[in-house]
Formats: sequence, C-alpha cells, structure tokens
Amino acid sequence: MTVAVAAYAAPSAKAPLGPCTIARREPGPHDVRIEILFCGVCHSDIHQVRDEWFPGTYPMVPGHEIVGRVTKVGAQVTKFAVGDLAGVGCFVDSCLDCDPCRRNLEQFCLNGVAFTYNATEMDRKTPTYGGYSTEIVVKERFTLKVPTGLDLAAAAPLLCAGITTYSPLRQWKCTPGDRVGVVGLGGLGHMAVKLAASMGAEVTMLSTSRKKEADARRLGAHAFALTTEPQTLKKLAGRFDLLIDTVSVDHDLNTYLGLLRAEGAMTIVGVPPTPASIGAMSLIFGNKKLAGSLIGGIAQTQEMLDYCAAKKIVSDIELIPVQKINEAYERMIRSDVRYRFVIDIASLKGA
Repeated sequence: MTVAVAAYAAPSAKAPLGPCTIARREPGPHDVRIEILFCGVCHSDIHQVRDEWFPGTYPMVPGHEIVGRVTKVGAQVTKFAVGDLAGVGCFVDSCLDCDPCRRNLEQFCLNGVAFTYNATEMDRKTPTYGGYSTEIVVKERFTLKVPTGLDLAAAAPLLCAGITTYSPLRQWKCTPGDRVGVVGLGGLGHMAVKLAASMGAEVTMLSTSRKKEADARRLGAHAFALTTEPQTLKKLAGRFDLLIDTVSVDHDLNTYLGLLRAEGAMTIVGVPPTPASIGAMSLIFGNKKLAGSLIGGIAQTQEMLDYCAAKKIVSDIELIPVQKINEAYERMIRSDVRYRFVIDIASLKGA
C-alpha cells in the first residue's frame, strides 16, 4: 500500500523543478516514517537534476540532507519512537552482506547502495525520491538520530556536507596541532574549517579570493593564503599534514601536493568536471598520499552528528521556501550563498 505525498521534482533534465505528487510506501515492520521539516540543498542535486553525471530518472525529487520528526514506526522498530528527531543522508539501503557493508562502509556496497534519490531501492525497480518532499519512509537501520539541541535547519547539511568533511579528518586521524589546509571555501569548505578547528588542528584556508578571508577566520581558520600569488605557494611548501580539497572546478593538484609535508596526505572531496593530471614525482618525492573520500557509513555519520552536537557545530545556511529552489540553483552556480541553502518544507506543505 502507498500514500500520496507532496513533493518538488524535476520532470526532465531541461525543465525547472515544480510541484508534484509521489507515492511513499506504508511503513513495514522495520521502517520509520518521517515528517520532513528541513532539507539541505547540495551541489550534487544540480548535477543530477541536469543529467551531468549519469543518466537521471525522472521525475526526480532531489534532497539527501533530511531532518524531520518520526510520525510512525514499524512493529519491530526498537531505536525510534513517534516524536523522535531523525535524519536521512545520502543512502537509504544496502545489501548489508558484502565486505564493505560488514565493515560499516555501506556507501561502497558491492551490490549497489540504494541512494536516497535518482536511484532504486534494493529491488532495482522501485524508484527512490529524496527530501524535497513532505514525508519519507526509511528502514530503521539507515535512519539517523538527530541529537536535541541542534538548530534543525542548520543541522540538515550535516547529513552530506558535514559527513563529507568529517570522514577524511577521521580517516587521516586529525589531532591537536596538526596542520590542515582547506582548499576552497564553500558548502564543503566551510564545514571542513569548522570541524578541523574543533579538533584542535591549525587550519589554513587556501583560496583564490581575498574576499573570503574574514569569513574563513570567523569560521575558525587560523590563517588565510591566497593561492593566486606565487609567493604564497613558495612560503607554504612542505607545510601541511593534511589537505582537504573541496574544489569542484578544474585546478592543478600537483601545485597543492607541493604544500604537503613528507608523508602528508591530500584528500579530494570535490568533483571537478575533467580528470586531473598527476605527476608521479609530486607523490614520490616525500612519500605523499593522494586519496578520495565519499561521505561515511551509517555508524560514522551518527558519530559525526553526535560530535557536532557536543561541539555545537552546524552549517551556515540561508533558509528558503521550496518555491525558490530554481533561483537557489542558479545562485549556487554563481557561489552566491553563505554557505548552504536549506529548504523549509513547511513551505511545501502549504503550497
């Protein structure tokens, strides 16, 4: 049995998003139904809506930074009760049996993780629809507890931008005194600065725009470096233990590898449109490491939410009604947001 739910969807890659109705299943024994309160807007929403990464499935309801309140639980649910705050991130199911799943890396499920939207459930038939909607039904195993005390709207981007930047800091064991450089100050970069600073790292913002210096320092950066100035690169050569590269436009990775200390690491979380060219010498001299990082598993995402609650960390956001989503997309492309749009789903309920 299904129920009709109000949503905002892209009918095709070339069309603007608009109101629609989607079907959500009634909760099964292990399911949680969530009334969505807020949904963050990720740059990947734009890429998928506009068919820029891989063929999309339409109508497409984006949104994988979901915060809401539980309204119904299945008979065998034990971790959630009606009224609890809950979150949903970038995926809603996996096989739970392959090697990555058994290691709490469900995002790398060898049988194909079920992404929150523009994908299918594990039956490979039922389309998934995201958080630009009034309700969602998710298995308890893939539902996250949102700690009380957080600003719920500003907490929504933690479900993607937060875990995307928290995970590499944990993978590379960021500790007090580490020198961390963050490349690019945007939706991801501003979270990387906040999180690294909260872990006691000495954080430097690496940017092409002097206009972002004041914001970088407000967010917790101890230093700011303008990478368009040649003397900056010379001054910072061999300085950093870890670089987190959040930039999604083409840039020379070899330049940044030169800023790492011997045995330092550079982690890529942004997705430029064309493949990068890496010089072997950039890595060999200094035993340097170049890595990627994709969100985190459910356990690490919960760890991140609990950590952010303890440290009182949320995203800097601009709250918008869903009716302004097409305008928000264009503004995001122009980097005209500080630093994450979040949709107030109440605006959809009243539409």
